[in-house]
Amino acid sequence: MSDPFSSSVLKVEQPRRGPFGKSRYKVLDGDDTVLAIAAPAVDEGRAEAMRGILPGKSNLDARAVQLTTPDGAPLLAVEKLRGRDYTEILGTKEEAIGSFVTERVGRRYVLYDGDGTLIGAVEVDVPRTNFEVLDNDGTKVAHVRKKWAGLATHLLTTADKYSVEIFDPVPEPLRTMAVVTAIVMDMNLHESKEIT
Repeated sequence: MSDPFSSSVLKVEQPRRGPFGKSRYKVLDGDDTVLAIAAPAVDEGRAEAMRGILPGKSNLDARAVQLTTPDGAPLLAVEKLRGRDYTEILGTKEEAIGSFVTERVGRRYVLYDGDGTLIGAVEVDVPRTNFEVLDNDGTKVAHVRKKWAGLATHLLTTADKYSVEIFDPVPEPLRTMAVVTAIVMDMNLHESKEIT
């Protein structure tokens, strides 16, 4: 799993689209080479997508994205259950790689490996734009930053951009968890931009 994401500097971008563009991401290396594409794991159809522009839509809804290479080979899946309590990362054979479990909503998430062993945490700043990935000793192993794209972009589109810096060497599965932190935090904290 670490081969496609071996770079220590990554970018995660959500395309600039209207409400139908949610839960879609591109993962790029520092040279802007596309390493992976994430799209909804299940085609929701137009009726379900319309819920995104109706009142009541929130980050509490369950979502799942499948990450694939640009040519379509599966890499992993990110499954966020309804609410903000639990997001699971699954491998190509649906085996658990790890999970993000909410300790304090929007402030701290604990990370577990596929066997349920605590491997680290994600600390979130107050504006929810900086995410520090820590190992069990409290050592910072990665920093994820959400970039400000301007008021119009923030309010009128789903576009978000994140930078990911990994302080290698980071052991697996913590390294994979650091790579997907931007997607998990976006799905949990930033994906819904409607005023509800």
